[in-house]
Amino acid sequence: MSGLDILVEDGFRPLRGKRVGVIANSTAVDRRSRSIVDLLAAAPDVTLAAIFTPEHGFAASAESENIASSRTRVAGREIPLYSLYGGGIRGMRPKPEQLQGLDVLVFDIQDIGARFYTYLATMAMALEEAKAAGVDFVVLDRPNPIRGDIIEGPILADSNLRLVTPTAYFQVPVRHGLTAGEMTLWHNRSVGHPRLNVVKLRGWRRGLWHDQTGLPWVPPSPNMPNIEAAELYPGIGLFEASNLAVGRGTPAPFRWIGAPWLRAEEIVARLQGTVAGVKFSVEDQTPTKSVFEGQLCRGVRITVTDRDAMRPLTVFRHLALALRDLHPKEFEWRWDEVKRMVGVDEFRLLWETGADEKAFSALFNQGPRDFESARRAILLY
Repeated sequence: MSGLDILVEDGFRPLRGKRVGVIANSTAVDRRSRSIVDLLAAAPDVTLAAIFTPEHGFAASAESENIASSRTRVAGREIPLYSLYGGGIRGMRPKPEQLQGLDVLVFDIQDIGARFYTYLATMAMALEEAKAAGVDFVVLDRPNPIRGDIIEGPILADSNLRLVTPTAYFQVPVRHGLTAGEMTLWHNRSVGHPRLNVVKLRGWRRGLWHDQTGLPWVPPSPNMPNIEAAELYPGIGLFEASNLAVGRGTPAPFRWIGAPWLRAEEIVARLQGTVAGVKFSVEDQTPTKSVFEGQLCRGVRITVTDRDAMRPLTVFRHLALALRDLHPKEFEWRWDEVKRMVGVDEFRLLWETGADEKAFSALFNQGPRDFESARRAILLY
């Protein structure tokens, strides 16, 4: 049961007698697929006073942004609707005037489990603003969809990057293994909000994938249609800091990489049978958006054969080194973005000095070792 399910079961007791603002999108549904907005609007002795939406708003199937401020009708009442996206990183924060009159701010959004996915950065900024405004903060927890017992990738080194981009807001590994509630507790160590309440999951175990929980899957964003895309996202998503297409605008987002110049057959021949839990195949695609829109691309399809054995950051490393060796002129990184997403300058140093996979593996494995012990105090499950 999700935090929202527990809240409903408890008769909304923590919110009774209060004016409530909710940060949510289309993923904020209970086990019966009822939206938190409708549930709060109908809850006894609860006043739904404001709705805040992150990137993509409530549109999980379209690339869209909310307008900065609007109103929507819920249960016959007009309620303010505010976007927490647009205008750079400052635009992701609730404004003091939007929080005025609220007693509590509730966060309920399904995350993906990768540091550079933006929803938990929205949560963190809202927590900071709620503390400043003297507003209580409640997180309705949801599962980490790609398991909570596996940690991968470097820990973000530069804490100042959180002032620049929501994709680098937390000093945690790329695949952090935390739920939204646990990440809130992690962030609150520095924020110090005295009235933070995490409504815990019931029945979740850290080794579960989302499709093993019995909870409904609602695409958190247009290019995250299913758990298969989420499985590979922490690794393949790193290529968004390059000139490579990652499957946006194809039937296989984050399960395919491609470019018009890619020597796909050679990459597949080099990698086949070398990476646990996946197989590689040649597949051409013509993306309908993003990188190489409308261009026929030679590509490599990544098929997960054993998701428990597969490690997306390992898949990334092997693909990246194949690209370095086979396409030294065509393949390019945008190094500022690489630093934000991978998290450490050492990646560029290893890349430019021709280091082998063993050296990259050592760099990527240090973060999980350090974080495993650092996160223990905030684990809820």
